[in-house]
Amino acid sequence: MFDRALNGALQGPLQRVASGLIRSGLRADHITWAGFLIGLTAIPLIASGQLHWAILSIALNRVADGLDGTIARMTQPTDLGAFLDISLDFLFYASIPLAFVLADPARNGLAGALLIYSFVGTGCTFLAFAVLSAKRGTTNTAYPGKGFYYLGGLTESTETIAIFVLMCLMPKWFAAIAYGFAGLCALTTIMRIGAGMAVFKTGHTR
Repeated sequence: MFDRALNGALQGPLQRVASGLIRSGLRADHITWAGFLIGLTAIPLIASGQLHWAILSIALNRVADGLDGTIARMTQPTDLGAFLDISLDFLFYASIPLAFVLADPARNGLAGALLIYSFVGTGCTFLAFAVLSAKRGTTNTAYPGKGFYYLGGLTESTETIAIFVLMCLMPKWFAAIAYGFAGLCALTTIMRIGAGMAVFKTGHTR
């Protein structure tokens, strides 16, 4: 919901950092992989109770996510880059609830499983809409820099990361936060299914 506004606010600083990285010979894919691996360090950090360090891992992952797209747009965007970006993002998102389940399976297991399930709903509807939009040659002018049709919703990247940080700051409330955010993800999934039904009910068949 807030991704577009945040991306616009950070565009200038990201471009300045990206320029230096480009001069050093780094490519967008390098940053994508580095950010993903850094983000995965949050799993053992959360599982072992080192939550403030986990927040740093999450933050660095998001900085890398902004930088790889900026570098791609300043050089040459590729289909491989777009594929890696979204694939590794979804794997990272699922890793955080998994980490809280590992930290306390008895207390967090059901809430973590439900949250990951809700991510499947938001993710598959997002990607299915993007695939069929590409098939029709449709683009989203609200997100012109994306490598595919970017369908917004109530729970986008900004909201998800804010929730992850809140979980790290209030780990004893993980279950309640996870249930609440899973509900918002469910609303996003329903909205995207509705959008897909409205857009794709005519035209190409399966």
